Amino acid sequence: MPAPIPRQRAIPAVENGQAPSPAMPQGTSAGTAGDAAPRKQTTTGDVAAVNASVTAPGTHLTLLLIQDDPGGAPVVPELLDAAGKPIRIRTARNLTEAARLLTDDVHCILLDLALPVPHHSEDGNDDELAVLKHVLRLAPRHAVLALTASGDAVRGSEAVRVGAQDYLFRDELDGRLLSRAIRYAVERKRSDRAERRLTESRLRAQENARLERGLLPTPLLDGSSLRFAARYRPGRSRALLGGDFYDTVRTPDGTVHAMIGDVCGHGPDEAALGVELRIAWRALTLAGLCGDALLGTLQQVLEHERENDEIFATVCTVDIAPDGRSAGLCLAGHPAPLLVRPASATHSGLAGLADSPVAAELLPYDNNGPALGLLAGARWPRTQVQLGAEWALMLYTDGMIEGHIGEGRERLGQDGMVALIRRQLAQGLRGEKLLRAAVREVRALNGGELTDDLAVLLLERGA
Repeated sequence: MPAPIPRQRAIPAVENGQAPSPAMPQGTSAGTAGDAAPRKQTTTGDVAAVNASVTAPGTHLTLLLIQDDPGGAPVVPELLDAAGKPIRIRTARNLTEAARLLTDDVHCILLDLALPVPHHSEDGNDDELAVLKHVLRLAPRHAVLALTASGDAVRGSEAVRVGAQDYLFRDELDGRLLSRAIRYAVERKRSDRAERRLTESRLRAQENARLERGLLPTPLLDGSSLRFAARYRPGRSRALLGGDFYDTVRTPDGTVHAMIGDVCGHGPDEAALGVELRIAWRALTLAGLCGDALLGTLQQVLEHERENDEIFATVCTVDIAPDGRSAGLCLAGHPAPLLVRPASATHSGLAGLADSPVAAELLPYDNNGPALGLLAGARWPRTQVQLGAEWALMLYTDGMIEGHIGEGRERLGQDGMVALIRRQLAQGLRGEKLLRAAVREVRALNGGELTDDLAVLLLERGA
């Protein structure tokens, strides 16, 4: 039976750094087949923690040497780490023994490529790097150094291409070179894994962004003379989608239906429920439902899809007549929309809403029904609203009105929002520019990013 590497006698036999155990001769390698103590198997978290602490003060590096004849050439010299402390060495004569010795405190593997090939390739030809590929599968998160014959740089380079961190020539080893190569391989492996995790995280973020962006609504207003604009800001950090939702569609009879809603909460589950409610609203609207019948069915959807009975959603729906001069309004626990019209709506010969003095006021809130999901058998009255020849209608969620004003606890509120919109209308802002400026000012008054989701939708009709 091959003997352990002679130089290993200088390395402590007990791997916790204490004195050698009386039951273990000092010349016996702690990592040979003679070990009796059970060893903890490697896990992802263990390897990550060990590799991340390689450069920490007082850390002892451990090397697993895999070669067919540990007692013959090459003799691994005495190894010292950067602090001058001995690098522990374990030896394995085959891959089965290597698997047993590959525990969570191993930092690096030194693999002799001359080790017998464990299997043949499928085409019947021997794969010179089969043993390396086997070790890489066995230890995907450990640093690996390939050991090859002197002058066989081609095979060494191929080993690095396959997955080893570096290669060394068998007959040119010395303690300083090998010690430095071990430290380099461990750090390179740690850096590669960190870069891979970062890349995976970026890919997941991009995929999530594409998914969330695809779930945002596309208004269906073909054939309508109304102009549409919307702004959306989720309260969750680095998210594109929150619990707020909105949509706009035009049915075959020429009626334009608009909706905005808010699921209580701010997490991904609330965002998913908001998407379900929006899609259900569009399907029900295109199927011909409106007002109380639509909201009652939407409540059934919410009750079936929510995680618990405490989840509810506020909703505002508006159906605008084909002539654009009147609308039906239903509120389910939601703030009333803001209607913008010329200051004198009955005055004839106006140059248009964009060039006239305007008035902004909230629509009636008296017939507001309960939020969806609060009361079984609830009803939501539909209020008829006269819009006039030219107007702008703004639907919004409570993220628009619940931001703070300055450093105090006072909130903007609906009155503050109406005053804010009136100022911006007086500056001539309309459409997308109006919404952009309004959201920007709401954030500025809050002193930074809003914690609640925010959605605002604007429909405009000219003379």
